[in-house]
Amino acid sequence: MFPSVPAPPLPVVWRPKRARVVAYTLAAIMVGGALILAVILPEQFHIPDRIGVLVFGCAVAFILHLLGRLRVEADDDGVTVVNAVRVHRYEWAEILGISLPDAEPWPRLDLADGNVVGAMGIQGSEKARAARAVAELNALIKIKSEAPDH
Repeated sequence: MFPSVPAPPLPVVWRPKRARVVAYTLAAIMVGGALILAVILPEQFHIPDRIGVLVFGCAVAFILHLLGRLRVEADDDGVTVVNAVRVHRYEWAEILGISLPDAEPWPRLDLADGNVVGAMGIQGSEKARAARAVAELNALIKIKSEAPDH
């Protein structure tokens, strides 16, 4: 299913390439475009209107930043999953495994409490990178996990 790879040295961070480039490029375009628009608006638009344009551009850039910051971090104590809105922290003993079903946008962490959490920091659209990241994280889970087998 996944290539057999050795566990990487800790700490390690996996983050998508394309999603980051797209998100931060669009964020820069939005802020720059809002700034230019605020400056060149006709005189009938006053300062509050211009500020509103800038605030809107910055709000869109912030939402794009939430998508650009996606990552999965592993260290000696566990795994941190930074998704668009929430940050999840799990100790190794809480993680049973990771899977990336075909056509899924990102892998899922299977937890000991029965929950499943998406790891948006590994993008399924980046096929080879995603497969390697999942294999590396899976190798780390096998080494570090102390969850009892049921």
